Amino acid sequence: MLDFRSIETFLWVVKLGSFRGAAARLNTTQPAISQRIAQLEREMGVKLLNRDHRVASPTPSGRQMMVYAEKLIGLRAQMMAEIGDRSAMRGVMRLGVAETIVHTWLPRLVKSVNQVYPNLSLEIEVDITPNLTARLLAQEIELAFVVGPLSASGVHNRVLADYPIGFLASPSLGLGKGPVTPAELARFPIITFPRKTKPYEVVREVFDRPELPPIRLHASASLATVIHMAVEGLGVAVIPDAIVENELADGRLQLLDTDLAIAPLTFTASWLASPDVVAIERVAELARQIAQSSLAVDAPALAGH
Repeated sequence: MLDFRSIETFLWVVKLGSFRGAAARLNTTQPAISQRIAQLEREMGVKLLNRDHRVASPTPSGRQMMVYAEKLIGLRAQMMAEIGDRSAMRGVMRLGVAETIVHTWLPRLVKSVNQVYPNLSLEIEVDITPNLTARLLAQEIELAFVVGPLSASGVHNRVLADYPIGFLASPSLGLGKGPVTPAELARFPIITFPRKTKPYEVVREVFDRPELPPIRLHASASLATVIHMAVEGLGVAVIPDAIVENELADGRLQLLDTDLAIAPLTFTASWLASPDVVAIERVAELARQIAQSSLAVDAPALAGH
């Protein structure tokens, strides 16, 4: 008799193209994956996979099997989500997170997931959007909170929140009294997100004016480092206001008044289309609700600076 475990194993071997990838996705070993596929082929009475050059590809019968496997796994996920107890949503979800989210509402999300889905574990990886996008497309993570929306084929996006970008500096730089011109800003190093990110390119373009001297642009993948450098008076940070609430509140940083406009960063929850996607969609929606409520709470506080 066919069981869902063997069908799910077959589905992920085909999707990932290898027994090793399926073993990592299902948190088991390659021998276990091989045994499940062999059992499934015995029960079906046909060969489902070609195993040439370490790449697993479906046979004609295997391609037919995939149609039904996706339907069955999708229906099982929907059934468990709609009828089952919340504790029935279990397993490990690999989550990729941009650091802005880490400095704002990620702890609240983890706490909520623990409460709402007590048997669902999160494996969290923090990185820049280009790297997380590559890992999502390679199916090394299931859900990403990144600067989006992502336009790659098969990717679903749900807008989480927009974060305004501010020019922030230590009072020791003497820039906090009245409007600050681009020329005055350009006298100091500009500290922002790392190379290959959208914010870095935007900041570079903003200061690319013939009347301005070449700027010194310091980039770091660690926002904690960017914030620390700004607090120490080593330059002007160009980052979302929301991640420095404490530093603004206690006067270690000031939000500068400048006519330089940088579009807010739009963060999305992004994931690949998959039959077993209900848990991902639920966590993405929970993240959206928390992100929106976080903005509503933060807005009055930031307005005072």
